[in-house]
Amino acid sequence: MSHTTNVAHFDLFVILLATVVGLELAARRLKMPPAAALILGGIGFAFIPGLPDFELDPDLVLVLFLPPLLLSSSYFTPWREFRKNLWIILQLAVGAVGFTTLIVGLVAHWVEPSLPWAACFALGAIVSPPDAVAAKAVLQRLSLPPRMVLLLEGESLVNDASGLVLFRLAVAAALTGTFSVGQAAVSFGLLSVGGIVAGLFFAFVTDFMLRRLTDAHMAIIGTFLAAWISYIGAEAAGFSGVLSTVACGLVLGWRQHEVFSANIRREAVAVWGFVVFILESLIFILIGLSLRSIVARFGWHAMLELLPAAAAIVVTVIIARFVWIFASIYIPRALIPPLRRLSPYPPFAAPIIMSWAGMRGVVSLAAALSLPVGFAGRDFIMAMTFVVILVTILLQGSTLGVLIRRLGVIKLKPNSANGALTIEQARAQMATVQLQAVKKISSQKDGSELHPRLVEQYGYRAKASLHFSKAEDELRPRRDEHFSTVLAAIAAGRVEIIRMHRAQEIDDAALHALERQLDLEEMNAAEFLEGP
Repeated sequence: MSHTTNVAHFDLFVILLATVVGLELAARRLKMPPAAALILGGIGFAFIPGLPDFELDPDLVLVLFLPPLLLSSSYFTPWREFRKNLWIILQLAVGAVGFTTLIVGLVAHWVEPSLPWAACFALGAIVSPPDAVAAKAVLQRLSLPPRMVLLLEGESLVNDASGLVLFRLAVAAALTGTFSVGQAAVSFGLLSVGGIVAGLFFAFVTDFMLRRLTDAHMAIIGTFLAAWISYIGAEAAGFSGVLSTVACGLVLGWRQHEVFSANIRREAVAVWGFVVFILESLIFILIGLSLRSIVARFGWHAMLELLPAAAAIVVTVIIARFVWIFASIYIPRALIPPLRRLSPYPPFAAPIIMSWAGMRGVVSLAAALSLPVGFAGRDFIMAMTFVVILVTILLQGSTLGVLIRRLGVIKLKPNSANGALTIEQARAQMATVQLQAVKKISSQKDGSELHPRLVEQYGYRAKASLHFSKAEDELRPRRDEHFSTVLAAIAAGRVEIIRMHRAQEIDDAALHALERQLDLEEMNAAEFLEGP
């Protein structure tokens, strides 16, 4: 590739970054999912004259984008709740994917009889798994009960693996002309179990490394290396890179509270938040931009002729998820009374929302693009995949929030269910233990206090926290006024240190030190003011 082409692609990258900012702001003003706005922006870019030709490299997309996004999502997934709901997550991630693959394959052969059966099921496997990136991008801006979010995000973390495994089996069957159910089941098991074992191995190696890295920058680089190495290493060994990365992220998320210092954790969250935002935004805008190459293959006339087939595939993808979720929830409970008593029927709104939250995304597109040249029906599969991604994100992603509000689904107050302590009760208990630790160090044999001011400070904090936990609703307005005043004082201090710096009364080192102190105080006060 020429130097000029490389520069042109970098120019396009810079333009896309600038466009991301504009589209994000527009999406917030229009109250639409940013993912939808970014795809539409990418489609608009696809037909701007003079832009360099751009086609996604599927292998690069999967390796560059998927591992850090999977690790980030699994890192913040609560392991205890994930494990408790693992059976339901597997029903969605394996059962729904397999069922959708089957039904879409049948419908694909009906609308395109010339397409070989293996190619039909390859299309089904490509469009069957809802996408982890799309799910997170949409769900993080909606108010859903925590368990529903856990199920949807947990499903999206695992189902990419099952979808990609089924895709590989279908492609292999199409290329070789043979298929064995038993051999496919064994391959599926080996890929899955091997991926999980590899992820656990990479997680403990990363844990060992991070415990010895005290520099924040080195530790953060280590977490990014964990994402890519766990994916690339598992794929190189012939296992599922998706499951390896997810397993690695779950373990690191569980152990990070012991591994990272406060400073490393604070900087890591900031860096990862920035990187994930950029990667997610670029993925969606690149999906829209990829329409250019698809239209170039077909032409507009042929694309219009494919609309009836595309409509049939899209409707099948959506309905298949509804059928599987409703059947898996209601049929076992109807047939097995003990199960119904142990786990009653959920509110009708829950399966409706979970069925509608089936957005497809970058993994489906990358899988379609990775089909070998000359594969039977390759262009047809790519066109159907793009339409499924486009419709599910624009239609389902944009209307999911409206559906949630219409059905009256309310986000539950965190940490208040199943007898768990509320945040305020936990805070009071923590403050009591902190006071006991300070008293133990401060108390002298002669009865005096080595740190009387700390004993007074922690004693007041423990008393106030306990009092607030018992009368939270009554005292919340007073606490909010208190921390609003604290924030006003911090703002005044910030103005003053900037004035002193501008007047050359303090140097840069003093400015940064005082600013870090104010930043920490502001974060703490804002946390209390926002509340649980």
